[in-house]
Amino acid sequence: MPELPEVTTMVNGLKAKILNKVIIKVWTDREKLIKNKSFNIFKEELLKTKIIDIFRKGKVVCFQLSNKKILLIHPKMSGHFLIGKWEKRERGWYSKDSFNKYIHLMLWLDNGIMVAFSDLRQFARIELWDEGNISKASLIQKLGTDALEIKLSEFRKILGKSGKKIKQLLMEQSLVAGIGNIYADEILFQAKIHPSRIAKELTEEKVESIHRLIKPILEDAIILGGSSISDFFSIEGHSGRFQEKIRVYRRNGKKCLNCETIIERQKIGGRSSHFCPKCQE
Repeated sequence: MPELPEVTTMVNGLKAKILNKVIIKVWTDREKLIKNKSFNIFKEELLKTKIIDIFRKGKVVCFQLSNKKILLIHPKMSGHFLIGKWEKRERGWYSKDSFNKYIHLMLWLDNGIMVAFSDLRQFARIELWDEGNISKASLIQKLGTDALEIKLSEFRKILGKSGKKIKQLLMEQSLVAGIGNIYADEILFQAKIHPSRIAKELTEEKVESIHRLIKPILEDAIILGGSSISDFFSIEGHSGRFQEKIRVYRRNGKKCLNCETIIERQKIGGRSSHFCPKCQE
């Protein structure tokens, strides 16, 4: 699933290519992806609007439009954007050097560029809202403080009253927005904290250690274009490079890079957690 670094990579790429361009045509073959409007109304409200800003809220890509609407797209498990020119054929969309049968939303812009949203698993969620009502959007309504912006005092309060395991808490979007499975594992490994530790039982030193690592790990991943461990690609179709620096995520069965103990995997809150049983206490 794209997390904060991957979504930031999408936003940065899109902003560099399509700001101030006008949407002139809209297509989908999965109308169910649009959650709060019929596709016909969705299309009508997008047409002839200019894209005046693109930004991120948690893991959601937000397009601010000239008609005071905001298009929200949550990539969920496998969604990502691509920029280019395609031709629709029977089995999918073709460009001069690639084929993609998972494109389920296409926007044509007034400069000839096409913005494609590809989603292999079709779990993405798309909503279109009036600018003044954005706080009511289901994708935005319950988001906690952004992981890049959360202060130690707030983070301390969140952990101090939670009986959840620390891995679960870091991934709870209503508390801290943007962190998912990959980066939660990496943060806890570098903090030397076992993912099953109860949040409110952590010492002040441990809480500070986790907080201190969140921003630099996420920012490092942004610089490297995110992690392309499964389905994520940049808008140009390039893989991210953070997976080259991963120290624990999906390394179960391999030696810990610190102590050579075998990395283990454990289900926590329904998600796989990867950790060193020696380094992480």
